Amino acid sequence: MRTIKELILHCTATPEGRNVSVEQVDEMHRLRGFKCIGYHFLIGLKGEIQNGRPIEQIGAHCTGRNQNSIGIAYVGGVDRNNKPKDTRTPEQKQALKKLVDDLKKRFPGVTVHGHNEYANKACPSFDVKKEF
Repeated sequence: MRTIKELILHCTATPEGRNVSVEQVDEMHRLRGFKCIGYHFLIGLKGEIQNGRPIEQIGAHCTGRNQNSIGIAYVGGVDRNNKPKDTRTPEQKQALKKLVDDLKKRFPGVTVHGHNEYANKACPSFDVKKEF
């Protein structure tokens, strides 16, 4: 098993209310040249936690940070005009908190970060440090 030091939170940068499946994100990432979906988990609009890339495998979600991190994305993150917005549903917020809590128990000492801490992006479109 890899040494996990960070959980890095993302959004799919898809418009508010538009559901996207793990299979669709996998296809989008393959079209960008990835071997499969870059995230380890995807949280759908109804709070369903979907498995992406196995956590035993290095992700493809945050340049320079993939080796020792787990990538978690929620569906959404932009408004209908593609402007950054925290579009998380109450169910997504609850599922994200549960997933982060579970992973913190599984990997003691892990820290939680937003993708925007490591890249010039708005992703995940909310203040991770304030929330976690």
